[in-house]
This record gives sequence, structure tokens and C-alpha cells, in this order.
Amino acid sequence: MKITLMKLARINLTPIIALVISLSSALFLSACSKESPAIVAPKKIPELASIQLQPQTTAQEIKYDGVIEAINQATVSAQTSGRILEIPVDVGDYVAKGDLIIRFTDTEQKARAASARAQFIEAQAQYTRMQEMLAKKLIAKADFDKSEAAFKSAEANSREAEQNLAYTAIYAPYAGIVVSRAVNVGETVAPGKALMTGLSLEQLRAQVDIPQQHIGPVRKYKKARIYLTDDKILDSGDLRIPPSADPQTHSFKVLVNLPEGDHQLFPGTFVKIGFVTGEQEQLLVPASAISKRGEVSGAYVIKEDALEFRQLNLGSLTSNKNYPVLAGAFAGEKIAADPIAAANAYKNLHTAGQ
Repeated sequence: MKITLMKLARINLTPIIALVISLSSALFLSACSKESPAIVAPKKIPELASIQLQPQTTAQEIKYDGVIEAINQATVSAQTSGRILEIPVDVGDYVAKGDLIIRFTDTEQKARAASARAQFIEAQAQYTRMQEMLAKKLIAKADFDKSEAAFKSAEANSREAEQNLAYTAIYAPYAGIVVSRAVNVGETVAPGKALMTGLSLEQLRAQVDIPQQHIGPVRKYKKARIYLTDDKILDSGDLRIPPSADPQTHSFKVLVNLPEGDHQLFPGTFVKIGFVTGEQEQLLVPASAISKRGEVSGAYVIKEDALEFRQLNLGSLTSNKNYPVLAGAFAGEKIAADPIAAANAYKNLHTAGQ
């Protein structure tokens, strides 16, 4: 059925408009009656122990590769004659100071020591009797002098025999590594025969070639640091600097003596050595405040209204367990002293309202 425009114009639209307005009002009131979501206030930054970064005077260094070498390397020789009975160590073995390294047969030495001891006891008894008789003026002074000389001779012979017996067991003079062995079990050797060569691991030094343009500051400060690992550094002020350079390389062979002790270093290996050449101002961060995430090192920076993890570019660890900050932080900023506590606080702050 077709409705013409004239007929449509005669239709009363007032009830329809009223119905639409009524429905819209109902929907609006229904929406307004629903409870609005609560606004969660951000969590306050907790109190964290902090460190304020300030420039500090540190040593300026220049690093070179050094080669470790042993200060003490000795060859042990036979001091008595005999047949080798035991060699408990071999080339490449580590021996502690006082460990047995070679033992000889000692039958002959024991017999001589026992005989010399008996002669000494007899001479000592005779000397005591002669002292008593001299005090009573029963013998001449010349007879007493002969007895005294015999006593001292017997005493010396006994000590020599005991020492020769002790030479049948050879012990390591210091802790180190066996480098070479010149004899085998069953061989008969005479005094002076080379037996074994070893080197000490307790007294080491590093040899470093320093170019001529840098020898001046090295000679002035005479301080070096040996970098063993990222967290183990040795300080040394015992440097041997030659008075002249090598005419071929125009460099100075500087010897840096390491502190005594077993540092698990071996002759012939490379180490990094830093030589003090001056002073500089740097920001230092304690190693305990650094947080490491894989290859990334950083610290938690504390601000008035925020806590953020900041990646830092760090230098080499100092001997007092601080890292120089090369980039990533500025003087006056505060960092969390405890990275674990800061990490927990950071997590709580960023989960607020979730």
C-alpha cells in the first residue's frame, strides 16, 4: 500500500517522539545508576638505603699484557751418595713445601751415624771425667786439652753423620711445580749429581714491555695492579725498572713482583697489568650496589617520585671493590645500596593498580 507525502504529513508524530525521549532518559538514568570504578592512588616509594654519587679521586691507569714468570727456580742436587729408592713425584706435579720428592737407601748412612754417636758419647764421658780430675788437680792441663779436643771432634763427626743421614730424604724447599727430573729409581748417584728442577708458585713476577713514551709516569708512581679475574685484583708497589731501553724494541722490560702466596697463576701465562700514570675524578659505585641482568650491568636510581633501573657503563673493579661509572649516571644522583630490596620495591610499584 503506497503512502503519499500528503498522507504522511497528516500523521501525528508527537506520540512517537515522546516514546523515543522516554527511552533515552531511561537508558541515561540506568547508566548513571551504575557504580563508577575506583581510582587507585599510586604506591609511595618505600624507604631504601641509598648512596649519593659524588666525584672521587682515583688512579689513572694504562694497561698492558704481562707474562708470568717464577722468581725462584732451583735444581736439587744429591748431597750424599747412594742408590735412589723412591721418587714419589714427576714432571708437572704440584708439590707443597716440605713434601718428599726423592729418597735414597740409608743403610750405610745409618751405620755411620750410629758409630759416630757412640764415639761422641764415649768422648763426652771421658771429657766429663777429665773436667773433674782437672778440678782436683789430678791431671795436667795438657791432658785435659787433649780430651776436650777429642770431645769436640767426636761431636762434629756425630753431627756430620746425622746430616748425611738426613740427606737421604730430600724434601721440597718451597711449594711449586716439578719442571724436570734427571734421575730414575735404582740409579746410584754421588754428591753433586743434579736430581730434579722445580719452580715456586708462591713467589711470582710479571714481565711487561713498556713503550718509552709511557715509562716516565710508570717510573714516577711505581704502582701496578694485576687483574686476575673480574673480582680479584692484586696491588703491587714492588717494581723493577731497568735504567735503559731495549735498543731493538725501544721499550723497557719492567718486572712487577706479585704479593707472596698461591694465586693460581702459572709461569708463561698472560695477565693484564694496570700501571698508575696519574689521578682523575670519577664517580664510584660499590660493587654490592650493582645489579647484573645477563650482560647488562646497572643500578636502581632513586628519585623523588620514581624508582628506575638504569644501565651503567662501568670501568674495571678497583681494589676496594668499587666500579668507576663511565656513563649512565651523574653526580648527585642517588642509587639503591641494596639492589635486591630495590628490585622488590620496583616490582611492587609497577604492579600497583593491576
